[in-house]
Amino acid sequence: MKRYVFTCLVVSLLIATWATGVLAASKVYTVGVTTIVSHPALESDQEGFEQALADAGLKIRYDYQNAQGEMSNAQTIAQKFADDRVDLVHAIATPTAQAAVKVIANIPIVYSSVTDPVDAGLVKTMGPDGGNVTGVSDAWPIRRQLELYHEILPSAKKWGTIYNAGDANSLVNIGKTRKAMKRLEMELLEVTVSNSSEVYTAAQSLVGRVDAIYITSDNTVVSALGSVAKVASRNRIPFFAGDTASVGQGASVALGFNYFQVGYAAGKKAAKILRGEKPGSIPSGFAENLSLHLSLANAKKQGLPIDQKYVNMAEKVYK
Repeated sequence: MKRYVFTCLVVSLLIATWATGVLAASKVYTVGVTTIVSHPALESDQEGFEQALADAGLKIRYDYQNAQGEMSNAQTIAQKFADDRVDLVHAIATPTAQAAVKVIANIPIVYSSVTDPVDAGLVKTMGPDGGNVTGVSDAWPIRRQLELYHEILPSAKKWGTIYNAGDANSLVNIGKTRKAMKRLEMELLEVTVSNSSEVYTAAQSLVGRVDAIYITSDNTVVSALGSVAKVASRNRIPFFAGDTASVGQGASVALGFNYFQVGYAAGKKAAKILRGEKPGSIPSGFAENLSLHLSLANAKKQGLPIDQKYVNMAEKVYK
C-alpha cells in the first residue's frame, strides 16, 4: 500500500512538472526592455538575450524602451513596466537597471552590461540574493586591456579619456583605469561630459595634449563614438577601446567581450525565471571570453603601427 501511494505521488509530481513545462512553452510572456541609450554593444546584448529565450522555446512579446541617456526617462520607463505588470524586465546598463530596481519590487528583473552590480545597489551579493533581481556583469578587464595597449604602443605616455561623471558605471571603470595607468607609469588626462552632444568638443580638447585615446565602458560616449573616431583620425591620434563593437565605429584596437554572449547569459537566467525559478535563488554572473578586434584601416589613419603578431592574435581584423 505504501509503495502504491509513493508511486502515485511520483507520477503526480512528474505530471505536474510536465504540465508546468507545457504551460511555460505555450504562454506568451511580456518582457519589458529598458536601455539607457542605443549603441551596437547594447543592441548585441539584447539580441543575445532574445536568442537565449528563443532557444529555450519560450514565446515572448518585447516592449522596447530607450531612456535616451536621461535618468528621468529611465524612471518613467520602470514605472510603466510596473503599471503594465510585465512578466519580466530586462534592464540593460547600470542607470536603467538602478531605476528599475528602485521602482519595481514584485516583478523579476534581469540586468546585463552592468560593471559592478553590488556597488550599484542592484544586488547585495553576486551569489543568490533572495530578492527579485539577478543578471550578468560585464566588468571590463581594464588592467589586461591597458597592459596590451601599452605593449602595442609603448611610446604613448599620455592617454586621454572621456566619460560621463554622472554614470556610476563609468566612475567605477575610471577608478580602475587610473590605477592601471599609474601601475604602467602612464599619465591619464580626463575630460567629462554630461550628454552625447558634448563628446565631439571633449575629444577636440584632447588634441595636442595626449599620445593616445582610451574609451572605457561609458554609454554616453560610446553612443557618440563616431565623434571621437573623427577627431582621432583627423589628428592621427591612436584610438583604443574596450568594446569590440567600437572597432567597427572607428577605434583601431579593442580587447573586450562579445556582448551577444553577455546578453545570452542573461537570457538563460531569464528563461529559468519564466519557467518558475525565483530570481533570488539564481546567482549573478560575470561575462567571459575576451577577444581582440583590430582595424588596419583605422590604425593607418590614426598613425598606429600594428605588429603582425597582434594581427595573428586577433579574432577579427577589419581591413
